[in-house]
Amino acid sequence: MAEAEAGTERCGGRLRRVEHTMGTVFSFDVRGAGARAAAALEAAAAWLCHVDEVFSTYRQDSQVSRLAAGTLALSGCSPEVWEVLGLCEAAERNTGGWFSAGYAGGFDPTGLVKGWAVERAAAMVASAGADAVCVNGGGDVQVHGGPWRIGVSDPLRKGALATVVEADGELAVATSGPAERGCHILDPRTGRPPAEPLASLTVVCRGLTDADVHATAGYAMGGRARAWLESLPGTRAFAVAADGGTWSTAGAA
Repeated sequence: MAEAEAGTERCGGRLRRVEHTMGTVFSFDVRGAGARAAAALEAAAAWLCHVDEVFSTYRQDSQVSRLAAGTLALSGCSPEVWEVLGLCEAAERNTGGWFSAGYAGGFDPTGLVKGWAVERAAAMVASAGADAVCVNGGGDVQVHGGPWRIGVSDPLRKGALATVVEADGELAVATSGPAERGCHILDPRTGRPPAEPLASLTVVCRGLTDADVHATAGYAMGGRARAWLESLPGTRAFAVAADGGTWSTAGAA
């Protein structure tokens, strides 16, 4: 019998929770959850709401918005902002500039912060003794333990799956493309959509921070993405082309 408390549904040793924040939906699925894991789940949900308060570009009172408006100095920002700023600078270097948190001269870490937040939320619950954890943030997924089967939506066929990723351990799956939000990823060198746009690009690696960055950068690269993704250790990728064709890197699902 399922028991609902404070937004969390418990069924035996399994917990499920849905959190609406950051302009999307986050779902938690936790197996083998004792009291410590249940408390960690509540803390993880609160953490996601805190990230929205700090980083949302749609909230005038967020630190990122106040930075952009010039009403808050970087020196007055929270440690999370400094951490994400460092991660964004490293991501820009590691992708040869294909990932960029610069927007109209300001700082917009949208392409990294959701994956970073989900990766940390999943780790919070896993470290509290849960047997297996899955956190899905708007279609980007971080898991610990398992087994899990993660479906990747087909961008050209509504309701269908393009592929399935099987996971048992620490693994992340991130997908970039225009299917849900239109063309929101631009070539940072031209400020325009990629010259050879894909319908979607899915990246699989250990952590969602990196998976999210690599999916964003790879989508911006267009036709150059496959060779670059092949060169990244511990990374697999699966792409759906605009004409419905597909390609994958070695070892991809």
